[in-house]
Amino acid sequence: MKTRSVLLTTLTLLSLLVPVSWAAARSWELDPAHSNIYFSIDHIYAKVHGHFREISSTIDFDPAQPTAARFSFEIKVDSIDTGIAKRDKHLLSEDFFDSKTFPLIKFTSTAVTDAGNGVYNVSGKLTIKGKEHNLTLPLTLAGIKDHPAAAGKQVIGFNGRITVDRLALNVGSGKFYEKGLVGKDVEVLVSIEALAGK
Repeated sequence: MKTRSVLLTTLTLLSLLVPVSWAAARSWELDPAHSNIYFSIDHIYAKVHGHFREISSTIDFDPAQPTAARFSFEIKVDSIDTGIAKRDKHLLSEDFFDSKTFPLIKFTSTAVTDAGNGVYNVSGKLTIKGKEHNLTLPLTLAGIKDHPAAAGKQVIGFNGRITVDRLALNVGSGKFYEKGLVGKDVEVLVSIEALAGK
């Protein structure tokens, strides 16, 4: 009876502790009007800039419990916008993203670590053109405060930069790179605002 009592007490304590640890990761709703994923790449001597107009995200984050944080992003490839329709159409073709076959780019975190000075290394899986790649995205916490234009809401902000090799991600065969037309290294800027109730 004593052993059974100890076991029940232990299980009860564990059942109380588990929800508390998960509850530490506060859920935030992406503000799509003030969030974006920008990119730039070399074209011969010039820099071509663009972004994706349609992204969605799930964010669970509390700076007090970074290891419980979770980030996921989903990008609609055909929302790419470089300011020139002809170029966008080419980027969506089989030469690059092949958006008809692979309409989405996804990233899902597997671990978040506090790197100090407000930087959080978000490690996870990037799925692009049907293949998974390991990726660590460093995100800098810009801050958390009461939203000045939305009563009863708080706003959180993150910004992050990373350079990726598009050829390693199978975005293009390399023929335009070999001709000296389009670079292989893509600079990516992730800028996020998200809201939550107080």
